[in-house]
This record gives sequence, C-alpha cells and structure tokens, in this order.
Amino acid sequence: MDRNTELRCRFATLADTATLAPLNAQLIRDEGHRNPMSVAELEQRMSAWLAGEYKAVLFELGPQVAGYALFRQDPEHIYLRQLFVAPAHRRRGVGRAALAWLWSNAWPNAARIRVDVLLANIAAQAFWRAVGFRDYCVVMEMERPSSPA
Repeated sequence: MDRNTELRCRFATLADTATLAPLNAQLIRDEGHRNPMSVAELEQRMSAWLAGEYKAVLFELGPQVAGYALFRQDPEHIYLRQLFVAPAHRRRGVGRAALAWLWSNAWPNAARIRVDVLLANIAAQAFWRAVGFRDYCVVMEMERPSSPA
C-alpha cells in the first residue's frame, strides 16, 4: 500500500452491486473457481445477497476500488464468503489492513471467522495462513461417474 494513500473501507449498498460484480468475476477467475456465471448474473446474485443476510465492504485507495469483502453472521462465527484484492494492489498490505478494519468495525464481537479456500489456490492459502488463519477441515466431493460402479 502506498504510504501516502490511506485505505478507506465502507459498507456497500445495493447501489454498489455494479461495482462488486466485476470484482467478483475477477475473484472467480483468479482462484480457479468453476462458477460459470456472467457479470450480469453475478450482479443479480450480489443484489440478492445484499438484500438478504450478507453484508459487503468496499476497500478504496484514493479514487480506486482496491477490493471488497462479503460476509454473513452465522450462529457461531462470521462466514467470510469472499475477500478480494485487485491484482494491482496485492502484496502491499491491503488485505491485511482490510482484515484489521473488518475485525474492528464489522466484526467487533466475533469470536471466530471462517473462510473457504480452494485447494488449488496456493497463493490464497499462504495469505490466510500469514494473517493468522489455520486449517480446520477439508470438504471433499465426488462427481457422478460416467458409468455405474
């Protein structure tokens, strides 16, 4: 992060879904997720999430959107569904600063945060471990075989 530019964080509104959707599309590409949704579909989904149980926070550096977080309060933890930092702002402390802001301003009473990280996304795993997360479980899945076993 540029020492002369302060990270600003603000809660997103439904009016921000057009900003959030392309960032979500970039996150999907960057993490290697198999989600095939278009930006328009992602915008509709984001609108539904923000109208429901999710909240989002935009991270801004000067006039640029540097990233965002999307989360919800579950009974025993905060589920951090998405955290994205734009490629131009990565490895500069933005993610770490955004998490500190979230702990203080969005999750002041939270005891635990949970995040899902794809196994193939080694860079994200390294980031989460570097900021203090640790492995808790592995979710496994199997696709239907082409012929019955």
